[in-house]
Amino acid sequence: MQKITGVMLKKMFSSAFALLDERKAEINALNVFPVPDGDTGTNMSLTLKSAVNDMAQVDSNNIEAIAMAISKGALKGARGNSGVILSQILKGHCQIFQQVSEITIKTFSRAIQEGAVVAYKAVTLPKEGTILSVIRAMAEGAKNYAKSAKSIEEFLEHVIVAGEEMLVKTPDMLPVLKKAGVVDAGGRGLITIFSGMYKALTGEYVNIDFVNRVEIDVTDPSNHVNYESLADIQFAYCTEFFVINIFEKTTEADINALRRHLMDIGDSVICIGDLSLIKVHVHTNEPNKALGFALKLGELNGVKIENMLEQNRALKKSSQDTGESLKEIGIVSIVTGDGLKSMFGDLEVDYCLSGGQSMNPSAEDIKIACDKVNAKNIIVLPNNKNIHMACKQANELSDKNIVFIPTKSIPEGVSACIAFNKDESLKNNIQNMTSAIKNVKSASVTTSARTTKIDGFELKEGEFIGVDDKTVLSKGSDSLTATLGLIEKMVNEDVGNITLFYGEDISDEEASILQEKLEEHYSNIDISVISGGQPLYHYLISVE
Repeated sequence: MQKITGVMLKKMFSSAFALLDERKAEINALNVFPVPDGDTGTNMSLTLKSAVNDMAQVDSNNIEAIAMAISKGALKGARGNSGVILSQILKGHCQIFQQVSEITIKTFSRAIQEGAVVAYKAVTLPKEGTILSVIRAMAEGAKNYAKSAKSIEEFLEHVIVAGEEMLVKTPDMLPVLKKAGVVDAGGRGLITIFSGMYKALTGEYVNIDFVNRVEIDVTDPSNHVNYESLADIQFAYCTEFFVINIFEKTTEADINALRRHLMDIGDSVICIGDLSLIKVHVHTNEPNKALGFALKLGELNGVKIENMLEQNRALKKSSQDTGESLKEIGIVSIVTGDGLKSMFGDLEVDYCLSGGQSMNPSAEDIKIACDKVNAKNIIVLPNNKNIHMACKQANELSDKNIVFIPTKSIPEGVSACIAFNKDESLKNNIQNMTSAIKNVKSASVTTSARTTKIDGFELKEGEFIGVDDKTVLSKGSDSLTATLGLIEKMVNEDVGNITLFYGEDISDEEASILQEKLEEHYSNIDISVISGGQPLYHYLISVE
């Protein structure tokens, strides 16, 4: 093959996602730290799935349109640090793809090189031995083989080999990988993606019928309310209906034609189904045309047409009547657990977005949460280091000014909230909140995600462990033993307060027993034990 068409580009990305999703568990197993987390394989798979879903909405085979959809979908769906870096690699690829009508070896080479450049720029302090090293090696391989390769298949094979050669070197570049005896998980995920593309080129295309077209009720104001842009409605009528008793002469091509007609007269188009039932949703100024197009395919049922301009006016009036004007600063906290959400609410957080360990929200999730807050500037508390890059990326998606405080734990998020002053400027609040989190020592108690040897401990899967940000500090046959051992490592003569948030797997009685033992052992320290309700982590601990 000498050129990649739009049809083949779709197949390549579809096959890449299918292979990555199939192998995500293997990639997850390469994660070094043995705690339940937003694993690399899962985050990369969900990011690429978002890109492929947006790509699937493109009815044409125009490469520019396909590339734009992939780039936008990856940006919206980026989860975890690995997913955000992947979205930047794809952004670089698509910036080059958008410039051509057919992709040659030379174009593909430029795209891979641009992907490496964009990815490195996205990371404040690039670390070698990671996915960045692998994409850089693949970019160098692409440049070296662009002239000599006789086909795109041969070219891509060389690029993958260059990536593999770098991947095996990653343990020598990052001591933590060598200690755990694994290669970098993000690098393995990236090579899996390129291998999926190669499979499509060589005829081993993987079917991806399980890629979902996500349906969102775009008429529900709670899904996306931004009071600054309520007047900006281009299409006035939300039109929904079903096509039933479809005519015998109707074909799948007619359904595709209906979808194209709908896209010509409006936006927010959903046109899904088959020759037994079709569901349609469109925002348009010409609902009569939408109905007319559909009547050529069959009978209509469940027709609903709503005037969004009137809904718009009602929302604005409601906002004005309640005096809900835009405030200067709002706060979004990413947290899981009813107790923790209630606590952040008491600390004047405007919106709690569910997420954290093992549930990293996407950049689009964060953007939507920020849009729900009636403020010009939004401060986001990620409370997890694996969500930091997605927070940065959310700012690119929103009309609001989104900034984030680099909180890595719930205790740090609490300290940041306490330091917030609504009467201070945004700049001063950012400084004060960032300074406050530096005084917090955080740790947690969970169970080991796998059997491994790390930090001098031989751990068995399911064994209770106490960990801080980077190190296993204790272990035990039960949560009480692991917690007491962990706190002993954290306490020194300067400590005046210990706060523990207990999770959904800890009973009130167990928490009370722990508090009694701590108060008995640390009589000169204030001990607080609070119900957090978080999953996976038995205790989240703050020492100050």
